[in-house]
Amino acid sequence: MSDRLLSGHEPLDTVLGGGLPADAISIIMGLPGTGKTIIAQQYTFQNGRPDRPAVYFSTVSEPLEKIVRFGQGLDFFDRTAVGRSVLYENLGATVSNDGLEGVTRQITTVLKERHPALIVIDSFKALHAFADSHSEFRRFLHELAGRLGAFPTASLWVGEYEEAEVASLPEFAVADAIVDLTTERIGHRGIRFLTVRKLRGGGFPSGQHAYRLSSSGLHLFPRLADTRIEASYGLGDVRVSSGIPALDDLLAHGYWPGASTLIVGPSGSGKTLMGLHFIFHGAHQGEPGVIASLQENPTQLQRIAAGFGWSLDEPHVEVMYRSPVDIYIDEWAHDLMQAVERTGARRVLVDSLADLRMAAADETRFREFVYSLVQRFSRLDVSIMMTFEVQDLFEAPRLSDSAVSHLSDNVVLLSYLKGQDSIHRSMAVVKSRASHHEPGIRQFLIGHDGIVLADGLLGRSVPDIDAQNPARRPAAHRDP
Repeated sequence: MSDRLLSGHEPLDTVLGGGLPADAISIIMGLPGTGKTIIAQQYTFQNGRPDRPAVYFSTVSEPLEKIVRFGQGLDFFDRTAVGRSVLYENLGATVSNDGLEGVTRQITTVLKERHPALIVIDSFKALHAFADSHSEFRRFLHELAGRLGAFPTASLWVGEYEEAEVASLPEFAVADAIVDLTTERIGHRGIRFLTVRKLRGGGFPSGQHAYRLSSSGLHLFPRLADTRIEASYGLGDVRVSSGIPALDDLLAHGYWPGASTLIVGPSGSGKTLMGLHFIFHGAHQGEPGVIASLQENPTQLQRIAAGFGWSLDEPHVEVMYRSPVDIYIDEWAHDLMQAVERTGARRVLVDSLADLRMAAADETRFREFVYSLVQRFSRLDVSIMMTFEVQDLFEAPRLSDSAVSHLSDNVVLLSYLKGQDSIHRSMAVVKSRASHHEPGIRQFLIGHDGIVLADGLLGRSVPDIDAQNPARRPAAHRDP
């Protein structure tokens, strides 16, 4: 028998270090509506077999009939398994008539007669109401844990516990694993998170992992968080063109492959267009690219591309559009990684980081996310370009406010210049890691061929942001 209890959902099992510990007690905690019963039934149907059934005990929180009725709407609910490999039993009447001692007797009888692979008790917290004292509940808990420990069976105790109760209620000390389901409000949206609070006998990734609930159960999106990578990895040594010849000259013949580039500028300054240059130039050279758009949907994006002679239907170009209204950033990253793997993409455009920033739980999480995203693509030798909108139209913004400029290998600043009777677009390469670049400000035009740089510098320059602050200057990871 496996030493892990599997959920049938690989990302969840991975976060749990290969699965919940088998022949152990695990608690699934969370307030109403977080999906505790769904995930408990997911484990039930995944692990029940005719010779080693899964037994689902209801207590007094929800009637057994209601649990079964709503369970029938789940894709994994198998009517043919009920009564054979999945058994439902009611502890509510037992605890009401015979107290906690009756609960222990009924569970012991099932253990001896059915030899279950899994026992679920939903809700375990509701049993507290039937103890006359704290010490009585502790005695019940000690005896029940002993009975369960005498048999090779896994137990899931489900309850509407709050975070503060983890430190005060005795069942959390007995449990070998604790999985916490929460819903947090970010702006006007609620995002569900799973946190592993305890897991004996194995390691697990820290932090909150976003999840969604559907008729097929719980879908987990493990937190994108890259720690230090000890092993070295190879990077290409042939420059990657930006798609704009004059900009390539400012960048000393383009970007290094696997590099990250941040395009910063106000609305309408040409950020998306610069990204499309990057993607379509690569596609025309046989390098697949993915446009991860959070700004324009495919119809709007096609209209923009068509204005410059491009088409989203061209070979080697894929669009991954997601609405920023209901986005989980880790789910988004999971989808993007899959698109890159499926297409063999060598270039990625993220338009824009500002939308991902709003979807992040806080500023620290956003920075960790961008760092991890950049590191993943660097190891894959995939070049990524990211856009970030700022409010300043005519003055260079404080790039530190963008929060991610120091994480990018290259930073290109777009802005507007005031003329006598008009305004002009301008461009400056602020940073190009491990490479020489021209820091002067250049005027550019947008025509039928896209971005075209005007001749000559404008007599001003933008200092290298890494040179301004040596403490923030990362070690070069590529030879120029």
